[in-house]
Amino acid sequence: MVRIMRGKKFFYLLFFITLLLSFADNVEAYIGPGAGFAFISSFFILFITFVLAVFYFITWPFRFAFKASVRKIRRNKIKSEIKQVVVVGLDGMDPKLARKFMEKGKLPTFQRLKEEGTFLPLSSSNPPISPVAWSSFMTGVDPSYHNIFDFFTRNPRTYLPMLSSAEIGKASKVIPIGKYNLPVGKPKLKLLRKSKPFWTILGENGVFSSVIRVPITFPPEKFDGVLLSGMCVPDLKGSQGMFSFYTTNGADVKNEKGGVHYPVTLKENKIDTYVSGPNNSLLKDGDELKVPLSIKISTDKKKAEISICRQTFELEPETYSPWIKITFRPGLGIKISGICRFYIKSLTPDFELYVTPINIDPEKPALPISHPFIYATYLSKLAGDYGTLGLSEDTWALNEGVIDENSFLKQTDLLYEEREKMFFKVLDRSPKGFCVCVFDTLDRVQHMFFRCLDKNHPANNGKETKKYENVIEDYYVRADKLVQRVLKKADDKTVVMVMSDHGFTQFKRGVNLNTWFFQNGYLALKDGKTISGDWFKDVDWKKTRAFSLALAGIFINRKGRELHGIVNNGDELQNLKQELIKKLSGYIDEDVGKTAIREIVDTESMYSGPYTADAPDLLVGYNAGYRTSWECATGRVTELVFEDNTRRWSGDHAVDPKIVPGVLFVNKKINTRFPDIKNIAPTIIKLFGIPVPAYMKGKPFI
Repeated sequence: MVRIMRGKKFFYLLFFITLLLSFADNVEAYIGPGAGFAFISSFFILFITFVLAVFYFITWPFRFAFKASVRKIRRNKIKSEIKQVVVVGLDGMDPKLARKFMEKGKLPTFQRLKEEGTFLPLSSSNPPISPVAWSSFMTGVDPSYHNIFDFFTRNPRTYLPMLSSAEIGKASKVIPIGKYNLPVGKPKLKLLRKSKPFWTILGENGVFSSVIRVPITFPPEKFDGVLLSGMCVPDLKGSQGMFSFYTTNGADVKNEKGGVHYPVTLKENKIDTYVSGPNNSLLKDGDELKVPLSIKISTDKKKAEISICRQTFELEPETYSPWIKITFRPGLGIKISGICRFYIKSLTPDFELYVTPINIDPEKPALPISHPFIYATYLSKLAGDYGTLGLSEDTWALNEGVIDENSFLKQTDLLYEEREKMFFKVLDRSPKGFCVCVFDTLDRVQHMFFRCLDKNHPANNGKETKKYENVIEDYYVRADKLVQRVLKKADDKTVVMVMSDHGFTQFKRGVNLNTWFFQNGYLALKDGKTISGDWFKDVDWKKTRAFSLALAGIFINRKGRELHGIVNNGDELQNLKQELIKKLSGYIDEDVGKTAIREIVDTESMYSGPYTADAPDLLVGYNAGYRTSWECATGRVTELVFEDNTRRWSGDHAVDPKIVPGVLFVNKKINTRFPDIKNIAPTIIKLFGIPVPAYMKGKPFI
């Protein structure tokens, strides 16, 4: 930590005001983003923050020396034969593909780990979805103990979706002064994941940790270490990623879930428009904050000059700009800073400009995205600007055809390079203790290019395939080189683990269980309707017994839990669950003659933790090639139960967890042939000579 602070001229950042986000309840999370942003801005808060910042600045050397002494005393009480554990998280790395590419000789570093140490499939969580699995990774318990069951869940009071990982709300009281509403209390900012991450336990025993971009760490928790939050960090609008697309082609203006399309007019080679930001909740009737955007196209139509927020830069087509600072001004002298990239898709015959979601500026974060708060700023000074959005790779823009495969890969390359640079900067400054960094790129690339591994995938119709058939392999090779660099830094007292949260399979057919429920009398619609819109529009809850939302769960409309619940607890509930399990387990897709659903699991029989009641009542174990349809995930009733998945998002892992285990590579031999993701936390705790907490469900494998 001394190296983090020494010689750096950025203590002035302690005086910046922490601005806080507010998600709307109807956030679409992983399936599609919602929006909403709130911030605190009263003079009382300004004054208190200034005083606390000054106090922090003056007392920091003394507090640091005290903490270092305490850490040393605690560390001396435990005995360990190792000095460091490094975990490289490769989200989505699949053991079948890893084995295939090793056999082709493409992954020499992983082959070496297999021969000299360990390579095994790693059992994932149920469901095998990133927020669930990574929560089990860090806590050593199953979802009923850490309370994360999906990307989002339903609000039982409204049936609308709400983000599973964090609860963020506005201040409970405001003072109206003229056109302003000045908050007098702190907005709510609460992490909904329960249980204790193992790095907190390490810190309590004198082991310092550096945690980089592990999912479900937003908002960050305090512990003896440093952390940069990962998946589920919002963009500056409060969504999980909302792009902007500007075009002179009026026919290209659409209403899409992943972003906003803006029609623009070209006059004398110039376009004047705007970039929209968060809602201005400082004002009583605040709309979206906006900043002017001016684009001047060169006479030869080969480049454009873009001006925004007192910055002017030139950009050629099919090239990403560097991160550009965007500053919104809600009033009272307050500034909200974000960063985004610009990408000109074409200059002629139609002008088309894609702008990435506006990320929270890591140099001047508008809300806590790291622990300590200034760590995000430190990393930006150390490694340059970087994406902070939890889902940084814009899969929605590619899915909706706003950008193509080439521009998506350029974007993922830039993000990967940022992460790799940051990781090794951190690792070089972490000669002992625990260090982990999660790389998301492999997961995103497999989601979007898995179709290229199967010529019969319905998503291939009308799309380029041959050109991209080696994209996934190339990223596995890149991961191999990354791990090679890590191993070069490791000595015989360093344990290196490379792991993933889940594997991958094809997503060829979508299954709409809400349609099945409607057709079989478990879900009712109002006014004789046979289809409905997103978020259960037109559902008659007083006649509905079961419904599905998000990626893996079935909810029973239970009396006393849901607002309009009709199913009684006891025999009625149990009989209904058993009826659905019997009808849906082994369910056949008659159009193609394949089993779509392998099994339905009653969560009450699978889970035993204190948050079992918050889980879906039933979990759906889809077969390879199947997944919850896009429409079912957002609560729609459609005409057909089964439909081809023709989107570029062609691979997935929200299936039976036995189909998609993750990977585990270790530079040591382990004591089991069947490692589980819950085993990693207790293993690392034990490696440092610390007693493993009795509540952990995983067991050490070293």
